[in-house]
Amino acid sequence: MTEQQSMALTGPSQHRTGQNAKHDSAEKHVTGQARYIDDVSEPKSCLHVAVGGSKFAHARLKSINLDKVRTATGVRGVITAQDVPGEIDIGPVFPGDPVLVESICEYIGQPIFAVAATSHELAHRALEQAEIEYDVLEPTLTVAKAMADEFFVRPPHVQQRGDAKQAIAQSPNQLKGQQYVKGQEHFYLEGQVCSVSPTEDNGMWVLTSSQHPTEVQKLVAEVLDLTMNKVQVEVRRMGGGFGGKETQAAPLACIAALLARKTGQTVKYRMSRRDDMVMTGKRHDFSNQYHVGFDDLGILQGAEITVAGKCGNSPDLSDAIVDRAMFHSDNAYYLNAARVTGLRCKTHTVSNTAFRGFGGPQGMMIAEQIMDDIARHVGEDPLTIRKRNLYGVRHDHITDASGAIDPRTETHYGQTIEQAILPKLIAELEQTSEYWQRRQEITEFNQQNQIFKRGLALTPVKFGISFTVQFLNQAGALVHIYTDGSVHLNHGGTEMGQGLYIKVAQVVAEAFQIDLERIQVSAARTDKVPNTSPTAASSGSDLNGMAAKDACERIKVELVKFACEHYQVDPEHVKFHDNHIIAGEQRVPFAEFVELAYMNRVPLSSTGYYKTPKIHYDRATGQGRPFYYYAHGAAVSEVIVDTLTGEYKVTRVDILQDVGRSLNPAIDIGQIEGGFIQGMGWLTTEDLVWDDQGQLRSDSPATYKIPAIGDTPLDFRVNLLEHSPNSEATVYRSKAVGEPPLMLGISVWSALRDAVSSLSEYRISPELNTPATPEAVLNAIYSLDPELNPEKGATRS
Repeated sequence: MTEQQSMALTGPSQHRTGQNAKHDSAEKHVTGQARYIDDVSEPKSCLHVAVGGSKFAHARLKSINLDKVRTATGVRGVITAQDVPGEIDIGPVFPGDPVLVESICEYIGQPIFAVAATSHELAHRALEQAEIEYDVLEPTLTVAKAMADEFFVRPPHVQQRGDAKQAIAQSPNQLKGQQYVKGQEHFYLEGQVCSVSPTEDNGMWVLTSSQHPTEVQKLVAEVLDLTMNKVQVEVRRMGGGFGGKETQAAPLACIAALLARKTGQTVKYRMSRRDDMVMTGKRHDFSNQYHVGFDDLGILQGAEITVAGKCGNSPDLSDAIVDRAMFHSDNAYYLNAARVTGLRCKTHTVSNTAFRGFGGPQGMMIAEQIMDDIARHVGEDPLTIRKRNLYGVRHDHITDASGAIDPRTETHYGQTIEQAILPKLIAELEQTSEYWQRRQEITEFNQQNQIFKRGLALTPVKFGISFTVQFLNQAGALVHIYTDGSVHLNHGGTEMGQGLYIKVAQVVAEAFQIDLERIQVSAARTDKVPNTSPTAASSGSDLNGMAAKDACERIKVELVKFACEHYQVDPEHVKFHDNHIIAGEQRVPFAEFVELAYMNRVPLSSTGYYKTPKIHYDRATGQGRPFYYYAHGAAVSEVIVDTLTGEYKVTRVDILQDVGRSLNPAIDIGQIEGGFIQGMGWLTTEDLVWDDQGQLRSDSPATYKIPAIGDTPLDFRVNLLEHSPNSEATVYRSKAVGEPPLMLGISVWSALRDAVSSLSEYRISPELNTPATPEAVLNAIYSLDPELNPEKGATRS
């Protein structure tokens, strides 16, 4: 290939790591060219699935008669649990998730039978012909009842440092508090969907919208009683995932595969929006409690915290989710002597699952309430109390056992905070957001206005990065270089809109010092990269980027060796630079050199592998290092509240996030903006409503409100912390950015509490469970001062 041809291939831009590059599918998204599973052409014989679910939250099946279903118009196949040739239970970690119910139903909508018909509509009509009799049993529907009955999906777990009870008892001040944090519907744009086709070797080809292709492969193989090499799974892209497609995409693929086996035809299972909301899990509700002791400066001396997750009917991922809530119940603060207890409450509702933050946000909520409550108790600004309690902030009057000033850097689970970034980050954000000037203005405004009250809050985030299950912290990649100098990249990560593909492509571009346009990333496929971990835990770029880099380095070893032999130079004189190979005095275009290497039988393909170092955790002792590093950030949110109606508006948000040496600043800022809005929605507008029978009532866009453009802060400022490379050897010293920004939304909730607290001259910290809808805010106002309630005859001019 000539130099001119090489430049024509690459174009003028480079877009290696650290540079802005647009999402690889951005133009496809906005022009409609991006292909999702619903866009893939269906064979004429394709069948469509509908699932018949339980009508009761807790019941025993007495009888099932599906004769009329089987003879309904368009029906080509019907299956029940008796039609499963392999494993019935498809629980992702622990048992408890039958692909189809055998006898006991444990939530409304739990699949009992499935139908394959010639159209989506006919399949759903056929469901109405089922004749099922139940023995209705008493359900457990609330966390409170599950806690009272000690009804758990997994045993409780405790993390402890020191004697918390004694430390609290000896403290000058004590406080107790509680909160209820509701869950959240994933509400991805593309719902749960898959397409399964039988192959000629008795296997299955699966197209799925899943964050975990390998789990889909494994479970489909198990229910069909096949070896995994008979099942191939492909994920090109998802229209959003947020954790909802980590485990809960697999049941669809298993049901579709069973029907594909029975009918011998391609089977597509696309959930309607209502079915998706009713039949798949959500973010866990959490009921949190605390008892803390602190000195007169508001510095914690001891803490007892309980976090109780509403897990639903089965374990799913709840054990690890409640663990992460426990890990993050300190958020950014040194708890001192501490005892943290995590409960996994079983309820007869759909099994809750992963959601962006994976329990961390719910744990952080109790830490932030503690800071607010202490501030009101001692009469200080909440930011002052937060800063005094930060990890790494030393206090001259606080010493360790040796008499030295206590560095206050060890978490309650034994991990040392090695990078104390937050004091610096918060100081910078205080200045750029004009926090103290605005605080003064807001206090004066609230004194002069009886109806409208403004609130302000700065809340930090310290979020641990790694899967807390150690074996998941590994990844593989596959890199090919073709003789025209173009590169093909495949890795185990999945693309759900977050920009993982473009980031890993930038890593490859950086490794070879070639333009990004030379690199093509293909769909995640289990026959290219096996045994993949889910794309979750904010680890996608860390794991897959390092695996891809490893594959590149393996190829480069052979290319450098060849260059040394061919050009008679030493290895230190061979460099990859600006789409060229420099070997001594020779400067050869990359494509020309690659073709020369091929002609000399040099390998141009390699797999890569990476496993996260240093991490470990001992559940028996509740101690270890579960995280490779921490991602940090902080947000300042300002709100204005109408105290007559509880309605409010977020007027300004300032965010400063530490992403290390960013792989792609533009993508990272987009993730921060989106994560914040999603976190704000979780805590303010997104209200999951269940009736007393266990039926979800907020089951459509008409009854469940995600944030809209009108909810976006009027003034929204996002910045990346500069000159802060990761101290750990991550991919080009970057830091994760997928999940941490969601927790910045806690600042909105805290600002709402601040506005309500102004009604008491900031002496009382109001109770405000989430979501903090206008109704909840109004109730908080009334609870703070019942005389404001118009039902009591109160009037305000």
